[in-house]
Order: sequence, then structure tokens, then C-alpha cells
Amino acid sequence: MVIKAAMLGAASFGILIPITAHAQNEEATQSEENAAQGAFDALNAQVSERAGDPSFDYQLGIAALDAGRFGDAIIAFQRVLAVKPGNAAARAELARAYALAGDIDTAREQFATVVEDPTLPDPVRQRFTGFVRQFDRQIAGGGSDVSGFVDTRLGFDSNINTATELDTIVIPLFSFLGAGQLGANAIAQEDEFYEVTAGVSGVTAIGRQDRLFASALGSWRDNFDSSAFDQAALTGTAGYARTFANRDVLSLSGQVQKFWLDDSGFRTSYGAIAQYTKPIASGRALTISAQWNRLDFDNDPLRDADRFAAGVGFVGKQFAINLTGGKEETRRTAGDAQSFGFVTANVGAELPVSKRVAVVGGAAFDLRRHDAPDPLFLAEREDERLDLRAGLKVAVLDRLFLQPTATYTRNWSNIALFDFERWTVSVGARFEF
Repeated sequence: MVIKAAMLGAASFGILIPITAHAQNEEATQSEENAAQGAFDALNAQVSERAGDPSFDYQLGIAALDAGRFGDAIIAFQRVLAVKPGNAAARAELARAYALAGDIDTAREQFATVVEDPTLPDPVRQRFTGFVRQFDRQIAGGGSDVSGFVDTRLGFDSNINTATELDTIVIPLFSFLGAGQLGANAIAQEDEFYEVTAGVSGVTAIGRQDRLFASALGSWRDNFDSSAFDQAALTGTAGYARTFANRDVLSLSGQVQKFWLDDSGFRTSYGAIAQYTKPIASGRALTISAQWNRLDFDNDPLRDADRFAAGVGFVGKQFAINLTGGKEETRRTAGDAQSFGFVTANVGAELPVSKRVAVVGGAAFDLRRHDAPDPLFLAEREDERLDLRAGLKVAVLDRLFLQPTATYTRNWSNIALFDFERWTVSVGARFEF
């Protein structure tokens, strides 16, 4: 089950308070933006009369920066320097305007010129020297970085095998025999569990606009009383990303995963992912992606399949929305009943309540339609699945978080064997580095 963050179902966990606070912050930000634009408009109306006055042009440039009018700011500061080429403050603001406009090469040159001014106070010189070093790093591609996390969790699961609660069922192919008794592993089982998940990722620049990245993610889940549904997974990803002049990013990567069930190999998958990300205002971004995976099942070759998916997404400061559709096609005709088309929508958020506490959660809805009738139930399987998740993220230390979480899953199916309900509660500790 993959759920990114949280929204639906979170109202019962006190989400109204952070939403109200968030709305107030948005209103304050909008008010500041309106004030900055008003100050710029008032000064800009006097340009025809006062342009060329260094004092006026400096004020106009500052107002333009505050209003996000970087091009107007650059022109204003250039007029100041045309009259007073030694004005270090105007040159520093010009460098800042170039940096905000995305021209870090020119910004670096302007800051370097300011640093060479002998009248510049030492504390200011040190600060500007730091800017020059930052720009040098950006021009070189950004260097390298490694990060990761370890998450441990203890909880209770009402349905560890995602099975029906029915103990008997009628199989149409053998309906003349009446209802059949289901085995223990085919009936919902509850259990306590512990889970450990850890991941590490790294990125390194190979050029100004080019980066290589890689990550490894591993997880282990052990049920206290039943080992038949213990799970483990290991996923490795590596790829290449290019940042274009307009700050859009294209990434291409390969991925391989191994999944174990009850300490035995269950499935191996490998594939490729392409994603295009377009940043928009205020830290938001739009994404489109395409993915292919080859799925090989260790003990059930009729389920071996190719999976194709395409998706679109929107990422905000505190939430994300994604819509994905695709097809999982078995590679053998005899397995056509396991082939299906799917559409998945999910939404999630992390909403701060205070400096160290946030409400987190998410919702996902998955619709599947199979290609051929199930050989036992003589019907094409149709499933709709709802996943909800909600909880808290409490910062115990700067990089250590306590995370109590509750999840709920409901799968509706026209075949009773696959119709189930499941919920979990758990508490976890997460360390990030």
C-alpha cells in the first residue's frame, strides 16, 4: 500500500486548527504582496520625471525587488551605477536582483566586484564572500549530498493477510457442491507487528545542469504470532537528472525491487521511470511521469506481467495530489484473468500545528478492472479500494520524530474472496540524517 501523505479522513484528528492557521498565513502573505506591489506602482508612476536620480532609482529598485519585478529592479540599479559606479549598496542589490532572476553568473560577478571595494566593512565583506562561494558551487553543479532515515514502528493490524472475513464461500464452478470452507490463510487474521524501514539517497553534480542520483530502500515487517505473512522488501534506484535554463527538471532512472513473503522470495521487479517537473510560483510544482516495470513472480509464473503507468501531479508547500493510470498485462495468455487496467488518485498533506507538531495523513482511491473472467468465479474481477491514513508527527529532537499513525483500508470487489476491510494503529520513531 502506497500512501504519500494526508488529507481525507483527517478532520477527526483535529485538522481544522492547522487549516485555519494556514489560511491566516496565506492572507498575511497576500496582504504583504499587495503592499509591495502598491509601493512599486507608486514609485514607477514617477519614472518619467525622476529616472536618473540615484536616490529615487535605488528606492525604485528595492520596491521592485519586494514586488518580484526583478527585470525592473535590474534596470533601476543599473541607472544608479551609471551615475555612481562606486555605490556598493546598489551593486549588491543589483547582484541580488540577478540572482533572484536566475542569472547566477552575472550575480556572482557583481558580488565579486562589491567584495573588492576597500570601503566595505569586514562583516559585510564576509557575508558577500559567502554569497560568491554559494554561486561558485551552483555554477559547478551543486556538489554532492547524502541523506537518509531509519523508521521503527510497533502496532496492531486487524487483517495482516488482506483477506475476507467470510469463513465459507460458494465457488460458481463448483456450486453444485454448495458453500466451501476457506482455509485459515484465506480468512482475515489479526496480529501485532513490528516494522523497520530504512533508506539512503545520494546526489552528485557532474555538470552545472546535470546530476546523478541513487537510492536504496529496505523494509522488514514481522508479525508476532504468524510468520506466514511476514514481509520484506529491498528497492534500488539510480538515474540522471537535467535542470534546464527555465529550472524545469527531467529525470530518467532505473529501478529494481525484491519482495519476500514468509522469508521466501515472492516477486522480483525491474523497470524504468521518466519524470518531468515544472516549478511554478511559491515553491509549487507540476509533474508528469511514465513508468514501466517487469514483474516476475517466483512461484506463480501465470502472474508474470508488464506494468505500464503514466501520471500527473501537483506539489504544494504542504500537500501533494497525484493521478495515475495504466495497465498490468500478464505475459502468458493463460494468466489473462490477472491482467487489469487501473486508475489511482491520491492526496496528502503535512499541516503544522505548532513548531514541533504537525498533523499528517492521506487518502488514495484505486479502481481496477480485470480483462478476463476468473476461472473459478466465472466473472471478470472488479475492485475499488479506499485507503486512509492519519496521524501526528512530533519533533522530539531536530532530526528525531515520534509518529503515532492510524490507517484504514476498504476493498470492494464483485468476487467475495477479495472483498475485505482492514485497519491498523501503530506508533513509530523516525530518525533523519
